[in-house]
Amino acid sequence: MIEETDSETIIRISDVLEYLFCSRFIYYMYCLDIPQHEEKRFKVIKGREVHETRKLTNRDYVRKKLNCIRKESDVFIASKKNHIKGIVDEVLFLEDGTAAPLEYKFAEYKDKVFKTYKFQLVLQALLIRENYNIEVNRAYLCFTRSNSLVKEMEITSSDFKKAEKIIEEILDIVQKGLYPKTSRSSRKCVDCCYRNICV
Repeated sequence: MIEETDSETIIRISDVLEYLFCSRFIYYMYCLDIPQHEEKRFKVIKGREVHETRKLTNRDYVRKKLNCIRKESDVFIASKKNHIKGIVDEVLFLEDGTAAPLEYKFAEYKDKVFKTYKFQLVLQALLIRENYNIEVNRAYLCFTRSNSLVKEMEITSSDFKKAEKIIEEILDIVQKGLYPKTSRSSRKCVDCCYRNICV
């Protein structure tokens, strides 16, 4: 849901992930107000279940390996400056004085980190950096279907700049009602909830 606050638009991290899948998602959801009914999608449902059961299990084993001295769980953070808000599974405060987001994924690790995963973490890092006034130069993904394998990802200043540019592109669609070009991959269209109205 896009929020208007003092005439400034605030988008969710999940909006950015939809945009990276296909930019027209943003147009259909927010310019035409057509919901996508994501609650019916299997992976979304399973992902939510994992996040719920994760709260009930011992997570300390994951963090001991990461030199974490303190953590905060299920943190809602927002940035008026960067027009974004979201929930971070865990904010880890590390021995070297930096912080890092940790995100749990109901997925197997297949030798690569998807672009959507990467930018979810970069946006979380952006929010942590601004709200906690602390350096964030890495992030972690825990793949629950690969025996809770944890992968570290470096975050650079170039990553932050790319994330800010993506936010600007989304705000252009929402505020100006721009109709974006379609996704380059027709494979994405097969499973898309908007395929019957997208031209």
